[in-house]
Amino acid sequence: MVAITGINGLLGSFILKKLVDEKIPVAGLKREDSDLSLLNSYAEQVELRNADVTNSVLLPEALKGVDTVIHSAALVSFDPRAKEKLYDTNVLGTRNIVNTCLSLGIPRLIFVSSVAALGRKKGQATIDENSQWVDSDLNSDYAKSKYLAELEVFRGQEEGLNISIINPSIILAPADASKSSAQIFKYVQQERRFYADGDINYVDVRDVVDMIFKMYKENITGEKFIASAGQISLKELMEHIAGRLGKKPPSTRIHPRILKAAAWLEEMRCRITGSDAVISRQSVKMPKEKFAYQNAKSINRLQMAYRPLSETLDWCCDYYRRLLIQTNRISKVDP
Repeated sequence: MVAITGINGLLGSFILKKLVDEKIPVAGLKREDSDLSLLNSYAEQVELRNADVTNSVLLPEALKGVDTVIHSAALVSFDPRAKEKLYDTNVLGTRNIVNTCLSLGIPRLIFVSSVAALGRKKGQATIDENSQWVDSDLNSDYAKSKYLAELEVFRGQEEGLNISIINPSIILAPADASKSSAQIFKYVQQERRFYADGDINYVDVRDVVDMIFKMYKENITGEKFIASAGQISLKELMEHIAGRLGKKPPSTRIHPRILKAAAWLEEMRCRITGSDAVISRQSVKMPKEKFAYQNAKSINRLQMAYRPLSETLDWCCDYYRRLLIQTNRISKVDP
C-alpha cells in the first residue's frame, strides 16, 4: 500500500487519481477538517486516515501497513509572517515522516520537493540537480524550508531509508483560481492591466505525476530529478492564457521599484488587518531574475516526454471556463 500525504492538495489529488487508476491501494493522509472536494469520486476509492505531519504521535498509526510513502504535503507561502509555519510544516513535518518511516520499517519514501530547494544566486543562469545551495537574498523562506526538508530526507537515507526526490517547477493544473498557480488564470480573466518583468519555469501537473509514478514503478532510489517542461516570460504566458479565454492581456509594464513598493505596502496592510498578503517582497523577487531549470536528467534517465505548453494551457483554460459557469464550482467539475 502507498500512503500519500497532502492527499487533499492539488498535486496530492492528482497523484491519488493516478495510483487508483493503476489499481494500487492507497492510504490518504489528511487533517481531520480537510476539504476533500478536489478528490471528487476518488474519495470513495482511497483509505482516508486522519493525521497531521506536524503531529508525530499520530503518524505511526496512520502509516501502518504501508510500504511506500509519497510525501507531498507542504505549505507554500511567501508571506514573511509565515516563516515559522513554513518551518513547522515543511521541515518538522518531513522530519516526522522520515522518523516514522524508519521506526516502522517502511522501506521507501518519495519526497516532493521544489526547484526552490536547489537555491538561487545572482548570475546563475542554469540550475540542475547537482547545483549546490548557496545562501542568497533570492532564496525565500519557502525555498529555505524545502532545502532543509531535503536534508531531513537525506538524513533518512543515511539511516537506511530508500529515498528519491522530485523537484517540480511551477505546476500548471486546472484548479480553483484560489489555489497555487491557478491564480494567474483568474488574473487574466479579470482583464487586469499590469504585468511584471521576469520568467517562470513551468510543468504540467500530469507530467509531475507521471514522473512520480515512474520513480515508484522503477524503484528509483538515491536520486533526485528536476521536473520542468520549459521557461516563458510572465507577459507571454498571460498573452497565451488571454487568447484562450477571449480576454485582453495585460499591456502595461509595472516598474520593479513600483512593484516592490506595492509589496511593502501590502505587507503593512496585512499586518494591520491580519489578512493574507496577495504579494510580498519575497514573491516579487521570484520572476525578476531569469533561471533555467535543466530537465535533461529526467528525459535521459526516466524517458520523460514533457507535454507542450499549448496542450497544458488548452486543458487548464477549458477547465477554467467550465468552472466559471458552475453554480457549485469545484464539486461538479472534474478535470
